[in-house]
Amino acid sequence: MRAVIQRATSASVSVDGTVTGELDAPGLVVLLGVTHDDGPADVAWLARKVRDVRILREEKSAADVDAPILVISQFTLYGDARKGRRPTWAAAAPGPVSEPLYQAFCDELVALGSRVERGVFGADMAVALVNDGPVTLVVESPRETPRNG
Repeated sequence: MRAVIQRATSASVSVDGTVTGELDAPGLVVLLGVTHDDGPADVAWLARKVRDVRILREEKSAADVDAPILVISQFTLYGDARKGRRPTWAAAAPGPVSEPLYQAFCDELVALGSRVERGVFGADMAVALVNDGPVTLVVESPRETPRNG
């Protein structure tokens, strides 16, 4: 799994002009991509990493300050544009594989105690955010889950 984590003072996601999720306070925006061999261990590791990473002001984490997290599925995180002019999406898992893992990721954050807002899986979404800092971090679950991750 791959996540682009952005520290934001405000953010929202809309589908067909209707807001489906938004931050009610400064927090994190997470763009989440899933590849073919991702599974429950990746979900657990990455959810904990997102919640605990200290990229908020004063080196705090979302867990430290109960910051909201807006999670948006984004298969294009596994796009590859190294060859030619047209990217390939072959590394992105198809919807039947990635949607349950996206939902599990959001559910895992909730189980850890986070306030989670969501986009709509597979929808054409409009994302608005004010990146704070700016701070943006790319995190990828390890191929083997570390013992002290």
